[in-house]
Amino acid sequence: MSKARQYRKKPVVIEAIEFTGDNAAEVWDFIPAGCAHLGEGDEIIIETLEGDMRAKPGCFIIRGWADEYYPCDGDIFRETYEPVG
Repeated sequence: MSKARQYRKKPVVIEAIEFTGDNAAEVWDFIPAGCAHLGEGDEIIIETLEGDMRAKPGCFIIRGWADEYYPCDGDIFRETYEPVG
C-alpha cells in the first residue's frame, strides 16, 4: 500500500501574460493562432489538453514547458509564481 507523501513543485520558468481586458491584442499575439477564440463578454476561450478553459480579465495566460497554453486565476498565479530577473 502506498502512503501519502509531501511534494514540492519543481522550479520551472514559464512565460505568461496578464489579461487585463484592455490588452486583447497582446494576448492574441502571445497565444498561437487557432488555440483560442472569443467567448462571451470579455472572455477568451483557450483550447487546452483538458478541454476549453475560460480566461477572464485578471487571469494570467501561461505558456507551459511543453508549449501548452492555459489560464490561471490572478490570485493563484501571484501566490505560485514570481518574476524572474
